[in-house]
Order: sequence, then structure tokens, then C-alpha cells
Amino acid sequence: MSGDQVTEAVRGCVTTLRAAVDRDWTSVRAGSVEWDCHVTALHVAECLLAYAGNLVGHARDAYVPFEMRLEDGTGNDGLLHVLETTGALLAAAVNTAAPGDRAFHPYPFRSADREGFAAMGVAEVLLHTHDMAQGLGLEYAPAEGLAESVLTWLFPHVQPGPEAWPTLLWATGRGELAGRPQVDSWRWHNNLVIPADRLTLTGLRPAAARDLRLGGDGGFTWLGGAPYEGTREAAGFMVKAYEAGVHRPDFGVFTLVRTEDGLAVGGIGFHGTPDTEGRVEIGYDLVPEARGQGYATEALSALTEWALSRDDVHTVVATVEADNAPSQRVLARAGFHRADTEQERTAREDRGMDSGLRLYVHGG
Repeated sequence: MSGDQVTEAVRGCVTTLRAAVDRDWTSVRAGSVEWDCHVTALHVAECLLAYAGNLVGHARDAYVPFEMRLEDGTGNDGLLHVLETTGALLAAAVNTAAPGDRAFHPYPFRSADREGFAAMGVAEVLLHTHDMAQGLGLEYAPAEGLAESVLTWLFPHVQPGPEAWPTLLWATGRGELAGRPQVDSWRWHNNLVIPADRLTLTGLRPAAARDLRLGGDGGFTWLGGAPYEGTREAAGFMVKAYEAGVHRPDFGVFTLVRTEDGLAVGGIGFHGTPDTEGRVEIGYDLVPEARGQGYATEALSALTEWALSRDDVHTVVATVEADNAPSQRVLARAGFHRADTEQERTAREDRGMDSGLRLYVHGG
């Protein structure tokens, strides 16, 4: 997801609306939203500019305190020019931002990265162009790839449908989708990022997980050139959960990014959501070049602390091979202890834990 998609989305918006440039947009409601088409177009431009401003300004706790105002007497042609300009500003901000840059956005974790700002900008353009086109009686449908990008970057909690554009319209309360209930309220979902001492635990989005599963780099630069096989396997499980509609982003997979140089050194994540007893399982791995430096302990401690701070998690568990002494030491340093005989028996009989594994527990 880059500024190129922002440019493509804005181009499609302007091309569509230009067909009605001689109409009075202030007298036409934009589809199902409460605004007229003029206000809606201005809103899109304001969002594009605000996203660009927050990203380049490295906003931390609130939007950069400025606002946009049209000159008196600006007509529809001028408003389209403003859309093109603010789209270009966001595209440039995204394309020049560093990979690890994050800035303020309120939902849901109070920050977004450059890909998130690009995706939010594209979402604003696509959805509100649909609204305005609907009000003005114009035909509009974006490229399927744009809609799919928005879904895989901002709607990881939404099961993919047969086609991306109708699915995005349904997910935002703008249409129906066979076999699914009507959507009355919605929010998009930027990825979760958890800071540690020398690492950042960066939540994987479905698009990145899919790329990892297929042998790509997931958009990261890896120490040693490629992720460890366990990370690819975990990404594959995440993609399956996303495609089945059961993926929950808070309990997904995270890439371990080293703060000093931005290199990815491993992966960590959950094996699913908490069960009815508040128990959740965690797993991790490192590329060989990063082992023996305390990164696994640091990541495990950070993610376990985050999980146990939630009301729905009471116990974090991990399994490890009986002969894997280094991983057992990692668990011990992160505050885990070996489960007792009864707990291991229950894990084997009720949860299918392999007999060659040992169970470690934190909390509970």
C-alpha cells in the first residue's frame, strides 16, 4: 500500500465527478450520508490533507492543529483541483515516509503507519465517491484491487467476499451481501503495535501475512535476508483465519522489528483468541542471526504483559519441545513456569497437546 494507490483512487474520483461539474452540488445529498455532495467532497480533501499533515508532522497525541478552508466563490472545478492537490500531498507524504514512521490516528490504537494512512485515504476517496456518485446519478466502481487493498489493510476483521468492492460497501453499511446481516455501525482497524526495549512488535495485516505465506518478505527487510519458516507458517494460519472470517487482529501475528536499524528479526503471535477460561497460547521464533541476544525474551515479555492487561485474558501459555533448552530458558526469563502434571495432562487430553511438548504458564 503506497501513495500510488492514493493517486489512483483520487484520479478515479475526479474523473467520475467531472461528469457533473456543472451541477449544483450543494443541493444534492451524497447517497446515504447526511451531507450534500459539496460538503462531502470538501470532507474528503480535508481528510487527505489531515492524514498528510499528521504523517509528515509526526503527530503523537492529536491531529496537527490546522484546518483547510476554501476561498469564497470556489466552484466545483476548483474543488476538484483541491481534491487532486490534497491527494498528491498525501501520496507524497506516504512515499517519502520511513518504513517505521507512525503518527496519530484515534482508532483503534491511536496511531497508524504510512501504509495505514494510505489505506485510510483511499477508503475515504472510494467510499465518498460512491456516495456522491449515487446522489448525482453517476456510475462509479473503483478498480477491484483498490477495494481489496482497503479490506486487507483496514478491515482484517471482515471475512472476504466473492468480490472486494461489494464487500467493502457492505462492511461500511452501504450495501447488502448475501448471507450476511446488515451493518449498522462500523470502524476500520489499523494494526496494533507494541513497543519493547529494543524491538517493536508490529501487527501483521492480512495482505502482509499472505505475502509471507507465499514466500515474500511481507513488506519488511529481514536480518539474514528472509524470515524463519515458523513465521511463514504462522502467517499462513493467520490468512486461513482471515479467509474464514474468524481472525481477530488483537490476537494475531506480530513481526519483531529491531529499533536500531528497522530490520525484522523474528515473529511472535497468538494461536487464537482467549478461550472461555481466559487462556491464550503464544508462540515465537527468531531468524538464526538474531538468536542469543535476548530478543525472544524481550518480545515474549512485552506481548505477555499486553495480553494479561486485558480483561479477557487471565493465563498465557506456551508449549516447547522437551529438548529445546534455549526456548525453555526464554520462557523462564519472561516469567513463565513449568505447568504441573495435572495441567499438562489436561492440555494433552482436552486440548490435543503433543506428548513430546512441555507446557509453560504465566498468570492464572
